[in-house]
Amino acid sequence: MQTFLVGGAVRDQLLGYSYSEQDWVVVGATPEAMQQLGFTPVGKDFPVFLHPESKEEYALARTERKSGQGYTGFQFHCAPDISLEQDLIRRDLTINAIAKSESGELIDPYGGAQDIQQKVLRHVSAAFTEDPVRILRVARFAARYHHLGFTVASETQALMREMVEQGEADHLVAERVWKEMSRALEEKNPEVFIQTLKDCGALAKVLPELDALFGVPQPAQHHPEIDTGIHSLMVLQQASLLSDSSIVRFAALMHDLGKGVTPQDQWPRHHGHEKSGLSLIKALCRRLAVPNEHRDLALLVCEFHTHVHRALELKAATVNKLFKHLDVLRRPERIEPFLLACTADSRGRTGFETRPYPQADFLRGALMAASNVVPKDLIAAGYSGAELGKQLEQKRLQAIQHFQHTQSTTHL
Repeated sequence: MQTFLVGGAVRDQLLGYSYSEQDWVVVGATPEAMQQLGFTPVGKDFPVFLHPESKEEYALARTERKSGQGYTGFQFHCAPDISLEQDLIRRDLTINAIAKSESGELIDPYGGAQDIQQKVLRHVSAAFTEDPVRILRVARFAARYHHLGFTVASETQALMREMVEQGEADHLVAERVWKEMSRALEEKNPEVFIQTLKDCGALAKVLPELDALFGVPQPAQHHPEIDTGIHSLMVLQQASLLSDSSIVRFAALMHDLGKGVTPQDQWPRHHGHEKSGLSLIKALCRRLAVPNEHRDLALLVCEFHTHVHRALELKAATVNKLFKHLDVLRRPERIEPFLLACTADSRGRTGFETRPYPQADFLRGALMAASNVVPKDLIAAGYSGAELGKQLEQKRLQAIQHFQHTQSTTHL
């Protein structure tokens, strides 16, 4: 019985990259032997055990055989005579098919260490094509290591395209798509995840609403990059510079979905795209079981991002109405993620990446002014019932007007 550290921990040790989990493969053991040593069985499809002290996962070396469609269509075989090399060859990428013995020796039968040096994401074997989730995983690793210079090997890109063309990507289930996408949104370059899926044709299968944006033009004077799909990737890139939150990044990515359904005879203008995008976001979120907090911010940013861009020109009543729609007087924690996504939209344009965005600071200040008007002061003044609500509305509107006036005189 031999135990080997495998997968991400070995890969990230070689990269000098931080990691939090360690996975182990056990060669030459049986489920009975593992339980006798105090390990707790947890695997549903094949024998995986939790270490009695560290609680880290230990899996018995196994082989697999394709028996159906999708990522669940496999039969697994575990036996004491299965070698480490046989276990490693079933993995997705060479950089994930490196093991480390208890003495610290690297076992690298498929050239993963060399691919780490050359910064290449390469599949281990032709078995890669049997699991469509691997398309998503490659895209996620491309996003994770892009800043280190990693690229997808051309032969791996070809296999991914082939999988899409042969319909294997059609069997991706929603929960796995969102699991990989949500993790990719937290990486340093989440836009690379989307671009990698686009390059192999998988984006049209998993996020058709987003794929529809590529090739759709916008007015060049406002969008020098012109293509709406490219703009969406630039906005996601800017969002990742502004916030680590996958909620903010998801909202930024979704904000222009409505432009994908603009009739071509109206191009490059997209009148009403803020409203037409809402049903697309709702459908996407239902399909992928996107968490409510991601969906809710995406809907708000989609519907009201152009209001924010025009914030310095809006009447006080319109600003107050915007705050009501956002419900930020009752839920002030909503304003910052919303404004960050809108800032990312403004900066996600060629030549606009470092432009100031005073609209965000203006709305922060206006909200603070409105928030200083509180019901208890009006109640103390004798107002109640409907009259209290009317006075509260009026006083908040006046507070916003006063803030606008101070801002305009400050900039004269």
